[in-house]
Amino acid sequence: MIEDALNGKIDLIITKSVSRFARNTVDTLTTVRKLKEKGVEVYFEKENIYTMDSKGELLITIMSSLAQEESRSISENVAWGQRKRFADGKFSLPYKRFLGYTKGEDDFPKIVEEEAKIVRLIYKMFLEGKTALSIAKYLTENKVQTPGGKKVWHQSTVLSILQNEKYKGDAILQKTFTVDFLTKKIKRNEGEVPQYYVENSHPAIISPEVFDLVQMEIKNRKGARGYKTGKNYFSGKIICGDCGSFYGRKVWHSNDKYRKIIWQCNSKYKNEKKCKTPFINEEDLKKAFVEVFNGVISNKEEILRGYEEVIKEIVNTKDLDEKICELEKEAKEIIEEINRCIRDNATKAQDQEEYVKKYNALVERYEGNRKSIEDVENERFERLVKKDRIEEFMKVLRDRDELIDEFDGELWNIVIETVKVYEDGKMVFVFKDGMEVEWEGDSRRYFYYDFLFYDKILTFI
Repeated sequence: MIEDALNGKIDLIITKSVSRFARNTVDTLTTVRKLKEKGVEVYFEKENIYTMDSKGELLITIMSSLAQEESRSISENVAWGQRKRFADGKFSLPYKRFLGYTKGEDDFPKIVEEEAKIVRLIYKMFLEGKTALSIAKYLTENKVQTPGGKKVWHQSTVLSILQNEKYKGDAILQKTFTVDFLTKKIKRNEGEVPQYYVENSHPAIISPEVFDLVQMEIKNRKGARGYKTGKNYFSGKIICGDCGSFYGRKVWHSNDKYRKIIWQCNSKYKNEKKCKTPFINEEDLKKAFVEVFNGVISNKEEILRGYEEVIKEIVNTKDLDEKICELEKEAKEIIEEINRCIRDNATKAQDQEEYVKKYNALVERYEGNRKSIEDVENERFERLVKKDRIEEFMKVLRDRDELIDEFDGELWNIVIETVKVYEDGKMVFVFKDGMEVEWEGDSRRYFYYDFLFYDKILTFI
């Protein structure tokens, strides 16, 4: 409309009020002046202002300033109300674009089981080694609708589901905020405004343990610089035992009958001190995995018995619980000392330098105490994660009785965390549950598993 007016197609614009014309004083006056230069008049019905009138601009300035201030006030009130709801742990989901939940009768999220199955499938496939892209392709090919009801899935959509804490029953509130009430620009919250984390705010589709495993897997893959599944199952999984760098894929004689795929330390010729670890023929690596996995299957009954002992120890967190109780009791005592120190300083004449020294020492003790509690809680969490990983691997073992006769890429992704290669050619296969298998060629193989409370070495030919 403004463009038509400036091009001479309109000579009078009738507007309900100044507040409807533009969002701030500057925009209002700038636009009115442009129109005025072209001989176009604007009439504001509510305020009874004509822009061609000699007093028009002054009145517009006053009224638009009032409208701008009113808009600011409304915006601040809305923001305050929203933050108050967040502080109270109240929130809502964009249900039309959120897979797995619908609005329940009590206004809280309610699980839609058919959609929840898709969410669980996405998490399962990812933990089995699939990439977000391959999961997106699978869902598209199987005609599964996206959260927004579309037919084509994208990698970013899958990743957003994998990283959304709401699927484990928690909620981070105030992830974004409006920077300016005029421009309505939205920014990711990086500490500018309060953020709230609400635990067990609604029914969970994914268990917290599985969710945490997925976050660790995402972090591991990012750290693997080029990790991917598909044809290159080994990318980001082979580690140099000399310098710690990843092995990279190289093709020898790519255009003739002697073509060979090998894996070699990426830093072998980059450092002054060259790594002495050898390259690995991809076919040899596949054969080694087949032999290692078959060795595990052949000894699975003994391994499973060992796992059962380990799990008994892992789930027994009595020692950690007692330690936390002791530390929390100590924390209360320190807080009482801090409060006493502050009261004494307020009621008695004291050397302020000594007071500050004593106060800082108490605060340092308290911070050390909190760090100790955090360390113990982390240890307890790591045990539970370990238990989940072991149980997942036990399930794989129980479901398999037959030996494999060729390399299985999907199985590799499910069970193998990394392979370490050493100077003498020895390879150590690290399974996702923490078990390690040493492989030294055709002559002998050493099976070794090491847990928090249980060590065992088994040699087999």
